[in-house]
Amino acid sequence: MVAFVASILATVVLLWGVRWYQDRTPVDHDFTWGEAMLFATYVFLVFFWVYGVVPHQWLQWADSELNWRPDRYVAGPRLVWTGDQGVVEWALPFTLDYRIFRDFIAVGIYAVALGGNVVMWRQWQERGTKAAAPAPTSEYGRPLVKEGVGA
Repeated sequence: MVAFVASILATVVLLWGVRWYQDRTPVDHDFTWGEAMLFATYVFLVFFWVYGVVPHQWLQWADSELNWRPDRYVAGPRLVWTGDQGVVEWALPFTLDYRIFRDFIAVGIYAVALGGNVVMWRQWQERGTKAAAPAPTSEYGRPLVKEGVGA
């Protein structure tokens, strides 16, 4: 569990670094070759960490400490009409083990990473574009007019 939580915290720190750099980089900045290679290496590190290390740590934790192995089956409560079988074994025509839940959570980690990837690229592309500030209004809701303009 410690390694999985540490990988999540490292992910947060790495993504904070991207946001820090994004907030300080002007839109019209011309990157040098060295800056581009450095940032590309950093982005590769983030991808390696998010798509490789975090799911690996989850799978290791689920297999070792949580003991979600393929020989542990999900068993529901016993009912009178099911005999020795549980509800899950009686209602489903297949076996359901903890490994399936482990893999679904791993797929969820990949889905969240991919969604975050799309969001962060969009934020990078839209940096520097801010919504226009609304026109100032008076206490009564009418737009303010500069002195000497108009009638």
